[in-house]
Order: sequence, then C-alpha cells, then structure tokens
Amino acid sequence: MHEKAVVLFIQILLVVVMILMVVIVARTYLMRKKPIFERFGLGMLIGFFTDFGDTLGIGSFATTTAAFRATHFVQDDRQLPGTLNAMHAIPVMVEALFFITAVKVELTTLIPMTTAAVIGAYVGTHVTKNWHAPTVQRVMAGALFIAVVIMIIRMITTPGSSNAMSVHGLHGWWLILGIVFNLGIGVLMTMGLGNYAPELIFFSLMGVNPAIAFPVMMLDAALIMPTTAWNVIKMDRISWRGFAGVAIGGVLGVLVAAKFFTSLDTDLLKKLIIIVSLWTVFGLLRDSFKKNWKKAH
Repeated sequence: MHEKAVVLFIQILLVVVMILMVVIVARTYLMRKKPIFERFGLGMLIGFFTDFGDTLGIGSFATTTAAFRATHFVQDDRQLPGTLNAMHAIPVMVEALFFITAVKVELTTLIPMTTAAVIGAYVGTHVTKNWHAPTVQRVMAGALFIAVVIMIIRMITTPGSSNAMSVHGLHGWWLILGIVFNLGIGVLMTMGLGNYAPELIFFSLMGVNPAIAFPVMMLDAALIMPTTAWNVIKMDRISWRGFAGVAIGGVLGVLVAAKFFTSLDTDLLKKLIIIVSLWTVFGLLRDSFKKNWKKAH
C-alpha cells in the first residue's frame, strides 16, 4: 500500500509539472505571439521519430539536433540546448509516467538515484562551467567503451545464465554506488552528456534487470528538463518555431514506442543497449574532436 501511494504521488507530481509546462507555453504564445505552430507538420514528424527512439533508450538530443540542422529548423545554434530541453520536456514526462507503472523497479532504488541525479544537475550548473568539455567527453567515451566490452564478454561467455531478470533494484553498497554514479551523471548532464547509455550499461553490469534503467533515467530527465525549460523560457533562450509540432509528435512517438517496448525480449534489449552505447561513444568522440578541429581552422 505504501509503495502504491509513493508511485501515485510521483505520477501526480509529473502530471502537475506537465500541466504547468503546457500553461507556460500557452501563456508565452498568447502574450508574446511566438510561432509555436509554424512548420507544424515537419515538427510533428521530427518529434515523433526522435521521441520514439528516446523511449527505446536511444536518446532524442542527438537525433533532434541532426534533424534540426538538416531542415534548418532552428536558426541560431546558441538556442539549441534550451530548445531541446523545452520541446522534449512534455514527451519525456509522458515516458516517465509509462515506465513507472510498466517496468517493475524497487522504489528504494528509483527515488534515491533520481534524487541524486537532480542534485547532481543542480550542482553541475555551477561546477562544470569551467570544465574542459572535450576531455570529459573522451573520458566518458573510454569508460563507456570498456563497459560495453565487459558486457559483450559476459553475454558470450555466460549466455542465459544470469538471474538478473528477477532482480529489480540495488541494495547495500551497490545502492550507494548507484547513488554516487547518478550524482555524477547528473553533473555531467549539465554539459550536454546524455544519461541513457551510461545508466543502461550500469544496471546491466550490476547484475540487475537492465529494464529498470528506463524508469530511473526517464524520471531523471522528467524532473531535470522542465526545470531547465522554465529557466530558458524566462531568459528567452529558445527557438519557438514548431514547438507545438515537436511536442505533440513526441508524445505520439512515446505512446507508439511504449507498446513496442513491452514486447522486447531480454536478449534484444541487451543488444539494443550495446548499440546505443557504441553510438554514444562515437558521438562523444566525434564532438570532442570536432571542437578541436574548429579551433585549428
């Protein structure tokens, strides 16, 4: 009964935050006459496919950035970080609502790890501003690649021998490690580094059901992104063109992908985690060297 009450509280919190987000967007549209319905069809298409992938753990920022640049959707790249957080905030909250009920996860794991990520993100806005981003990206890429190799070796040497599917949370020292890990991930999220691939790999290596990474990482994002969105909206640091299309298309993409997710088997999920992680490694390395290349030219 206590567990159900906590889950209900989280759901109510997410719904309230979602309503507040809609009210803020509607108020901004009515008072400032922002073009949120411009290029609606294209925005809806981008939102659908990027949040479809986001629901499956692929992430939405990299794919949305690529789509925006290919279609010249956002005219000023300086507005890109704020725009990504604001446009995907509502779909991510829908994702969190789905995964909290669809995937079994112990609240003693979900709540401390999510809280750690939120605290990390808050602290990170002050701590990481002077960090050398390319170095952090390369270290993250190296660590993630090593973790992927370990996971592949485990899959090859002990196929089907794990009882991880019946484990839905972390306990003791493993939970403390998870809290510290998520605190660090929260800090790094303020530098634009995604939390999906690291958390998927972390839970897999901890010997628990990797599916429980989904409610944890979705709830992380669902609490961090609206806060970021509210700040950038107040500072007018986002592009409003197509906002409604991306948000509505994103919610539809989440609902379709959620149905697909429930039919994923364990082996397919592990392979998906490896693919997502390797793609993240590639993206981190590409971005780290891209900045140096631009300086050299």
